[in-house]
Amino acid sequence: MNPLAGVRVVDLTRILAGPYCTQALADAGADVVKVEEPGKGDDTRGWGPPFVEAESVYFLSVNRGKRSLTLNLKDAAGGDLLWSLLADADVLVENFRPGTLDRLGFSWEEVHRSHPRLVYASISGYGGDGPWGGRPGYDAVLQGEGGLMSVTGAPDGPPFKVGASLVDVLAGMTAFQGIVLALLRREKSGRGGRVDVSLLESLLPTLTYHAATYLLNGQVPTRLGNRHPNLAPYETFEAADGHVIVGVGSEGLWRAFCRVLGQADLADDPRFATNALRVTNYDALRARLAPLLFARTVGDWLAALEEAGIPCGRVRSVAEALEGPQVAARGLLVDVEHPRLGRRRFVGSPLHLDDAARSSPLPPPALGQHTDEILRERLGLDPGAIDALRQRGAV
Repeated sequence: MNPLAGVRVVDLTRILAGPYCTQALADAGADVVKVEEPGKGDDTRGWGPPFVEAESVYFLSVNRGKRSLTLNLKDAAGGDLLWSLLADADVLVENFRPGTLDRLGFSWEEVHRSHPRLVYASISGYGGDGPWGGRPGYDAVLQGEGGLMSVTGAPDGPPFKVGASLVDVLAGMTAFQGIVLALLRREKSGRGGRVDVSLLESLLPTLTYHAATYLLNGQVPTRLGNRHPNLAPYETFEAADGHVIVGVGSEGLWRAFCRVLGQADLADDPRFATNALRVTNYDALRARLAPLLFARTVGDWLAALEEAGIPCGRVRSVAEALEGPQVAARGLLVDVEHPRLGRRRFVGSPLHLDDAARSSPLPPPALGQHTDEILRERLGLDPGAIDALRQRGAV
């Protein structure tokens, strides 16, 4: 049984953080209705290239499992339709700039007063209160404001953004967790609740040891390239034909690593006898290791390191990572039949739950694809009433 089967979600989100959250809800079995502006829809429908048959790849990546309903929330009739949808909904998710839904008449207070069992989830850049409350925030901005860029990149180079929209994804995951917790609490209390998630607060806890280094030791972390501030060797080395990643996380692994290198005596070098000494004497350690690792191919090193039980890997392209045998064995990629694109592969849910479907079989929707269906099914409107709403511009 899918854990969220029977849960009805009204999805007012767009871009990435919100859609990532609602796609996770759909994968868990929820019925997600994506509410979009007529004639325009989610902004990311126009983000590209790349496009596939005029469909934005960006949009397709985070909108599986949903049905699309177009509503003009600035029209009174459109607002009335949203109220009607909320009457039997379990969850509302939105990521407008704080205050936007309030002005449209759908504040948390108003919705909660009318529908006390509803879970109302908001995702924003900084939250709605505090000195930065209400500021707009995109992923790249928050990577800078949240300190992530200050620890990403080469020591002597400029700050870098992480290659993926990590902050948006983290906020989407956090909102998903908060919604599930609120639904669980509702089972006990009978009442819904407010889930308030910001990109800033979703990012900062992931800094873990970087944050603790400052909070507990007064040290400001800096960029170190691919090395680790607390472990050595734990980084990327250049081999004869590419790069190999080595993670030596214990003294036992350090000795095994030295044996693989053919340098067993290196383990007893007083400069490198403990992890703390290796971190302290990192430059000298790197100078010893780099030429040794450059002498053989990535494949040779991986075979030898894996045989010795040392965590290691190669730097793969996105294509190589997705096409890897472990990904296939675990079933992460899902085949979905799209009405315009045909059968295509998508990244599915990473969660494995016994006796539950892994991912929603529904493709990302076309703009307004399910408007008539939802208005008939959920609100009981007949074709004449729907046509009148369309003529008015409400849907």
